[in-house]
Amino acid sequence: MLKQKLNWRRPLFFALLPIFLVMVFLGFPLPVGPPPAIKPAQEQTVVVKKKKTWNGLVMPEGQSHDDPP
Repeated sequence: MLKQKLNWRRPLFFALLPIFLVMVFLGFPLPVGPPPAIKPAQEQTVVVKKKKTWNGLVMPEGQSHDDPP
């Protein structure tokens, strides 16, 4: 009785018709929000060693606080 030849184009058209109608009113490409911002990586801290000072001045290499100038 219902020996109609099935075609893949008709179901595809009716499946995509609502999408086409939305695109007619909203435009192409569809408006979407921007992607979320990427969080920057955590900064790595570096330990800074203090230089030995002598009376507010930088001491020459090899001298310590106990040595007279």
